[in-house]
Amino acid sequence: MVGYSIKRLLNGLLVLWGVASLIFFLFMALPADPARMMLGQRDDAETLEKIRERYGFNLSMGEQYLWYLNDLSPVSYHPKSGTGPGIDQAGKYRGINLFSNKSASIKLKWPYLRTSFQRTGKTVSSVISETLPNTVVLAVTAIIIAFVLGISMGVVSAGFSGKWMDKLITVISIFGMSVPSFFAAILIAWVFAFLWHDFTGLPMNGSLVEVDDLSGKEYYAWGNLILPALTLGIRPLAVIVQLTRNTMLEVMGMDYMRTARSKGLGVWSVRIKHGLRNALNPVITATSGWFASMLAGAVFIEFIFGWNGMGKEIVNALNTLDLPVVMGAVLVAAGLFVIINFLVDIAYGLLDPRIRIQ
Repeated sequence: MVGYSIKRLLNGLLVLWGVASLIFFLFMALPADPARMMLGQRDDAETLEKIRERYGFNLSMGEQYLWYLNDLSPVSYHPKSGTGPGIDQAGKYRGINLFSNKSASIKLKWPYLRTSFQRTGKTVSSVISETLPNTVVLAVTAIIIAFVLGISMGVVSAGFSGKWMDKLITVISIFGMSVPSFFAAILIAWVFAFLWHDFTGLPMNGSLVEVDDLSGKEYYAWGNLILPALTLGIRPLAVIVQLTRNTMLEVMGMDYMRTARSKGLGVWSVRIKHGLRNALNPVITATSGWFASMLAGAVFIEFIFGWNGMGKEIVNALNTLDLPVVMGAVLVAAGLFVIINFLVDIAYGLLDPRIRIQ
């Protein structure tokens, strides 16, 4: 297991390096001038040159790429005479010194995602730390809804296989898989928060933390979570329904299920107590994958519902060409995806001896 874990960890690091390289060269290929974006209407030749020198925009693309990896690396190089891109904001005097001489030092530090172009002096890490918890809350709620409803509907569908109930649930799940997320978000917001607002009382948009207009105090608006979580959970719900149905049909034909029935146990008791437990392994696998993708794929849903999460922050950063925020958010999303998949792989190895042997 130790060798397997190390191998999976190295694969994850390679994935993160590939993502970091891809987004760097992708955004560096844009025709926009980052120095002009940072200064806006206050630019002049002298100030532009100072900004380019400070952030390394005057360096070649290869040099900028190496400095970018240096900022991301937990073990980084810090020159003492002059600064490379991001070194001054990275916390030149933070971290643990591993090596130091008169010209440079090598330090152990947290990966540095640089500073926002549009928010003066604010680091990308602080921007993400303010919005990522909201995205996590939204994703966790959505996956719980999808898991509970998906398993329930899948068991019912398998129990009524070939009948009208099974066909109805199948049509609903196919519709849930085929409808685009942004269209589902607009449709659900229009129906439940606009047309039926008098009955549901649900808002069309809003975030988890709201500010009271009279007192100015912050409070948790849990009602704002219902519609975006339901919308985000539609696609994994459809997958879980079909996966549960198919695995339940396969399990119900096995010998031990017939033996349990022959002992006089009720049909639904056998299906739930014996069949469902053995049918959950592929469902859990799919659920873990969908949860990881939810953390990165809630962009349109958060923007449409006004949910103050990382997805909405990415859209706002793209509109203002705040490239460090976009690049940092993509890297964080990729990192979460890698971590979740790594933990799931390790859990399988611990729970299933066959995987450990392989």
